[in-house]
Amino acid sequence: MGFSKKNKELLILMALILLKFTMQQFLIDPIYELHRDEFLYLDQANHIAMGYSSVPPLTSWISYIIYLLGNSVFWIKFFPALFGALTIVIVWKTVKELNGAMYAKILASTCVLFSSLLRLNTLYQPNSFDVLAWTMTFFYFIKYVNSNEKKWIYCAAISFGIGFLNKYNIVFLALGLIMALLISNSRSLFLKREILISIGIVLLIIAPNVLWQYNNGFPVINHMQELADTQLVNVQRMSFLKNQFFFFLGAVFVIPFALYGLLFSTQLKKFHFLFWSFIFTLTLFTYLKAKDYYAIGLYPIYIAIGSVYISRIMNHKVGYIIKPILLIMPVLATFLSFDIAFPNKRPEYIIKHQDTYRDLGLLRWEDGKDHEIPQDYADMLGWKELASKVKLAMQKIDSPESTLVLCDNYGQAGAINFYSNGAIKAVSFDADYLNWFDLRIQYTNLIRVKNRDERGTEFIETSPYFESSSIMDSITNKYAREFGTTIFIFEGSKVDINKRIQEELHEKNNEN
Repeated sequence: MGFSKKNKELLILMALILLKFTMQQFLIDPIYELHRDEFLYLDQANHIAMGYSSVPPLTSWISYIIYLLGNSVFWIKFFPALFGALTIVIVWKTVKELNGAMYAKILASTCVLFSSLLRLNTLYQPNSFDVLAWTMTFFYFIKYVNSNEKKWIYCAAISFGIGFLNKYNIVFLALGLIMALLISNSRSLFLKREILISIGIVLLIIAPNVLWQYNNGFPVINHMQELADTQLVNVQRMSFLKNQFFFFLGAVFVIPFALYGLLFSTQLKKFHFLFWSFIFTLTLFTYLKAKDYYAIGLYPIYIAIGSVYISRIMNHKVGYIIKPILLIMPVLATFLSFDIAFPNKRPEYIIKHQDTYRDLGLLRWEDGKDHEIPQDYADMLGWKELASKVKLAMQKIDSPESTLVLCDNYGQAGAINFYSNGAIKAVSFDADYLNWFDLRIQYTNLIRVKNRDERGTEFIETSPYFESSSIMDSITNKYAREFGTTIFIFEGSKVDINKRIQEELHEKNNEN
């Protein structure tokens, strides 16, 4: 007995999802560890709140689930892969909602599968869910416009609200969509009662986080200002636009077809506003000099629309040639870029082929300068070495229970806490760790983890305040961004460490 059409579709979709999970397992060389950002997000599981200075609260809830599951690397990598797989499912359903043929479903799913999402979904960061939230919000909005059923706009509101609790970046979706609706014939949607109710749903979902921001002096504003001063200042608008081309390289023809179809196809006439939503959103990102990957969530839904339009306009004779080529393109693009697009090559290989990486801009870090290996890769090295050496330093101290482990940045603190399984509770005057000092402990000793560029005067300046001082060790992995980070041991404090911490925290809060 043969499969029905519905069963065949389900089988193909499941095969794509299985392929997605399988591929994610082979994209990272074992030499690389977790990324510095991942350590911070995982540590949030130990400090559940309705907000953080770095991100909204959703990531911490997922981190807590990972903690309950054992905090293993498998589960850390599982969730971003899951969000990537669900993005493919939503794209498939979008094509179905637009009455796309089987070819359109396979084309759209293939373009999303073989794309920058493979790299994005290797990292436990808010970005993977951000793309999913954008795609879900667009999908439910399309279903609402297509059917005029109220439940779908409510689903869109819930998707947007949860997306907001994951990453504030999704606000750009709303801004682009609102501006697009205002200049289109669809502006009458704002007069409908369910739109007002959906806005209320969004406000209800995000209210706890907004209240947290208010009670804490809106740290997101300070975070964005710091981001603008230290990272976005080095972003070039033309580079932002150029890099958009590479995120879905295999869909380079599909997305333009989506925009053309939204403008001129009678079958897509009711979704004409999505053309302008695309233009406005991308313009906002460009004007504000956003990081290039902020816009990734914009594309999956347009890939779905473009795939539907292509499958409709291709007649049998032309389609016989073009359709297979369009299916092969994303696979071929991923195959050709496999050695440079993913952290599957060791630093020695990258240095040997440095010209290729440099020409593609992969060696440029947030400081605007070129380095030996990509920044993300350097951020995935040296952490185990750091944690093990801090552990040895702790063992040399007579009273470890009254020892403060103070780091220069959140990556150092998070890595030490992760690899010590909570036995060590390192902190920093950086990011969320500002709120995680435990001043119930009266500290008498200090382990200071100091960045290479600032370690020179640490021993001279801090030693007079302790009875004994020594330099324990430093990070020796020359490819790590933490190369040269030094571990100092100070025992027998002559001053009140807790008071000094309170003064520093007070100063930091005033700066913020």
